[in-house]
Amino acid sequence: MTKRAPVVAVVDDEDDVRLALRRLLRSAGYDVLAYESGSEFLRHAASSLPDCVVLDLRMPGPSGFEVQAALRAQQLAIPVVVVSADDSAASRHQALAGGADAYLCKPVDGDALINATQAAIERCARNPPSPPRSRPESP
Repeated sequence: MTKRAPVVAVVDDEDDVRLALRRLLRSAGYDVLAYESGSEFLRHAASSLPDCVVLDLRMPGPSGFEVQAALRAQQLAIPVVVVSADDSAASRHQALAGGADAYLCKPVDGDALINATQAAIERCARNPPSPPRSRPESP
């Protein structure tokens, strides 16, 4: 039985960036799902359950920050690697505080992206999320 390739979702509103990231990740052996918006990704996230998402922050519609919040709200423990042209300390802090495994700046170094993606997938495999606890019933 062969092991399946990890699935990475790429969410970026720029066609050329999305295509380049898709090609890079596929060349590294990942299966890649590509989405042009945060809302498109969120419509499919629960059913596709990728092993990792490479997420742009600044997009029309829900931003990458809003996508991160929606994943938490839906209790979807999908590791996130942020790839953004915004290298501000505030954006970096907000993304990492929101649970991102890595924050990389565009133009992204291919090896850095592959390494960050692999590390995020491995971290999640080592530390799977706990199932949500049910609250005790009130008397």
